[in-house]
Amino acid sequence: MNSFLAAERALRTAAPHRLVDALREVLRTEHAAESVDLLMADYALTVLQPVPTQSHTAEPVSLPMHGSTAGRAFGAQDPVVEELGDLVRIHLPVTVRGDRLGVLTVTLPAGEADGALPELADIAEVLGHELVVATRDTDVYMRASRRERLTLAAEMQWQLLPGRSCARPEYALGAQLEPAYAIFGDNFDWSAGPDRLMIYITNGMGEGIEASLLTNLGINALRNARRAGISIEDQAALADQAIYAQHRGSAYLSVLLLDVELSTGRMKVVDAGSPRMLRLRGRSVETMDFEAQLPLGMFEETDYVAQEIRMEPGDRLVFVSDGVYAVSAPGGESYGEKALAKAIAATRLLPAAEVPGAVLRELTHHRGGPDSQDDALVVCLDWFGQQGAP
Repeated sequence: MNSFLAAERALRTAAPHRLVDALREVLRTEHAAESVDLLMADYALTVLQPVPTQSHTAEPVSLPMHGSTAGRAFGAQDPVVEELGDLVRIHLPVTVRGDRLGVLTVTLPAGEADGALPELADIAEVLGHELVVATRDTDVYMRASRRERLTLAAEMQWQLLPGRSCARPEYALGAQLEPAYAIFGDNFDWSAGPDRLMIYITNGMGEGIEASLLTNLGINALRNARRAGISIEDQAALADQAIYAQHRGSAYLSVLLLDVELSTGRMKVVDAGSPRMLRLRGRSVETMDFEAQLPLGMFEETDYVAQEIRMEPGDRLVFVSDGVYAVSAPGGESYGEKALAKAIAATRLLPAAEVPGAVLRELTHHRGGPDSQDDALVVCLDWFGQQGAP
């Protein structure tokens, strides 16, 4: 049995909390591995945090996302090899369908590295899939993903999310929320089928638990309508009714709903509130203006109308909440669409998964410090088009 098959079997049969221990045992036997460690990306994407295992005798050490070798493997999404004399340390990205989870670090004798690298990359991919399944039954990996305690509202919001990134041949998506450990109202959701991609960008009014509960109600109402197979106009109308029935107009949810036809790039848009969309085409950034409609839940039985645009291969769409474009600097000046457009243009060479973090770091510089008075959400969609399409 080769090491890939042995590792795959070990991961599939291990207890959910013992994935790293099971993998370590296989790689020690098959490749004389000196050490095997899994580092999880934290919620703010600032550090890589080790998953504690039975073999750790010392306190595990976190590594910075920017400036470390493991962080370079995470950012580049390619293996990075460190030469350590008679040993070689290999850092391998752990990613599932474009969603970046962390880095697998394996230290081997130098003579084992060349032949083992392709197999280790495949093993890291299998590990990623097993991590997604294991988190249903254990908190080990979620605990390793946080460098501080989340507020209850933030816990609720992160549990609601589909992931931070995903990719298919037609598109790549990336998203990030700040403050990562204390968010309350902003959120995003996406779902892809064989022919369509649907995206929601939401901004719930209020603060703390109230805002989180409102967003949870809105997202689940939209999902319920989406899974019934109805149009985004009717999804908005049904979610609007659900929120109004609960709050009678005292609370409402701003949302931008998008329905992309994957074969053509045609997109239907319902603009019901404050989230905004900007498009980078070539080197030009423009704000996409749609007919403004009422936020969900403001009034009873509101009707919604979708507008249509068409994307071209190479387009980048960036969606932001008001916590991005309306944030103020210490002197009082707003970040504004001009500065946002500049930040989007400056990040045009980055992959979609890294754009939200880069824009939010620029926002932090504008704000003059890390403390935010409001949620800030950035979602990036890169459109490649259907492969082989004219």
